[in-house]
Amino acid sequence: MKLEIKVSELAAEFGVHRNTIRNWIQSGTLPARKSPGRRYVVDWDDYVKLCDKFGKTPRTTQNNSDIPEKTAQNPRPGLPVLRLHNTKKTLSSDPALADACLGCGSCTNSCPLSGVDELDPRKIVRMAVLGMEDQLIASNWPWKCTLCGKCEQACPMNIEIVALMREIRGRRERNNVPGPIHKGVTTCLKRGNNLGIPRDDFLTILNEIGSELADSCCPGFTVPVDMREARMLVTINSKVPFVDPTQMKWWWNIFHAAGESWTISSENWDGVNWGLFSGDDAAMKSITGHIVDNLERLGCEALLLPE
Repeated sequence: MKLEIKVSELAAEFGVHRNTIRNWIQSGTLPARKSPGRRYVVDWDDYVKLCDKFGKTPRTTQNNSDIPEKTAQNPRPGLPVLRLHNTKKTLSSDPALADACLGCGSCTNSCPLSGVDELDPRKIVRMAVLGMEDQLIASNWPWKCTLCGKCEQACPMNIEIVALMREIRGRRERNNVPGPIHKGVTTCLKRGNNLGIPRDDFLTILNEIGSELADSCCPGFTVPVDMREARMLVTINSKVPFVDPTQMKWWWNIFHAAGESWTISSENWDGVNWGLFSGDDAAMKSITGHIVDNLERLGCEALLLPE
């Protein structure tokens, strides 16, 4: 017997965050396979085991319990699948990205940038369905999107529009990615932060701001840099030390008052991963790996990201 679930519904049922459910699925704690519309199909027995493990009472009825094995390929069991001929659809090959779109326009109504240079999330989804990939990849629409996710929240079919935007960005040749974003990614890979702030300059800024904090309200305060076995590794948005370093004092004041054990790495300290925004999965993985290396090198248990 099968059970079709939505992450948000199961999160509400178990009283946890949606990311917790996703982590259970990714780790195998809850075996599941993707289904159209950002849904998952799980075995009823696996669902019951999860309930037993976390002390929850299983549902009294097995809604959607007879889901055929081909659900992920055909979102309308018993009806023929509509095929669009003479189109090459690799962007929308996952039904969760585009194929389930109703064309209702809810995403367009919720998008803060809707109408800017004729940007329309619904058009982007429909173009992906129709195989108009070259036009989408060449368009500036995906680069105006802030990946805020409001379109996904409004979508009645739970289409993964943000993932579609990232996929479109990732298809563009890296040399044709908007200059500041591409430069930020390459700079971070080479120098450990998006703006290329030299290590000595960064440490000087930290020391100056730390001294100001010690003089004003935290006697004896010093910025813990590369301190081993601190509980928390703190990363920083590179624009902060570049534009307004004093912003860091507010966090540090809180840490000092709370008696928190924390540290900042002197290398690869930028917590904003522009590989994510550019659709460059390889760069995103490398930048993330640098932060993980810092966690392991310094023996920290927790990570604080600036965004």
